[in-house]
Amino acid sequence: MLIKIANTQVLLVPLSLMFPLIISGLHNSDIALAESQQESKQKYSHGIINQQLAVNKTEFGVKIINSSGKVNFFPTTTVPLKEGDAYGWRIKLDNYPDKVQWREVLTLPKSPETWITENHQNLSISKDGKTAISTRIQTPVNGVIENFWTISPGDPLGKHQIEVYIDQRLLATFEFEIVPF
Repeated sequence: MLIKIANTQVLLVPLSLMFPLIISGLHNSDIALAESQQESKQKYSHGIINQQLAVNKTEFGVKIINSSGKVNFFPTTTVPLKEGDAYGWRIKLDNYPDKVQWREVLTLPKSPETWITENHQNLSISKDGKTAISTRIQTPVNGVIENFWTISPGDPLGKHQIEVYIDQRLLATFEFEIVPF
């Protein structure tokens, strides 16, 4: 039966005639979907997928390496200006992939004498010299991603802030103060 609805012709067919076609179509789409998911896994298994991350814990503090080489982390929001010590953050993630790409925005009260990093390619500095934006791709260790800055001569005292993002999602904001040693 042919019916005209709003300048469109529609062919009405009894459902009993369409049922075998629908079932056949479903089976074929299941196969296509399974193949598509498998291809996707092969293509992106080592890729960076950040949509399903859940933050389990965030912490900020000072990382100090003692004379025997042992690394100690002390949670704090007050950082002594002691050359060679490092301050930074750790974020424990649930549902994390093999690799995570994060972005960090570090804002200082005034510009330091110099900005020194291990990888200048992943660092941009604001025109006023007070803000650094770093991006890294990191493999979480037991779900933990982290970044630390080593205190250098000429680093400013005062209130600092670090924001950590994955994609456009703000994971954590750390406010801390660097004080005289």
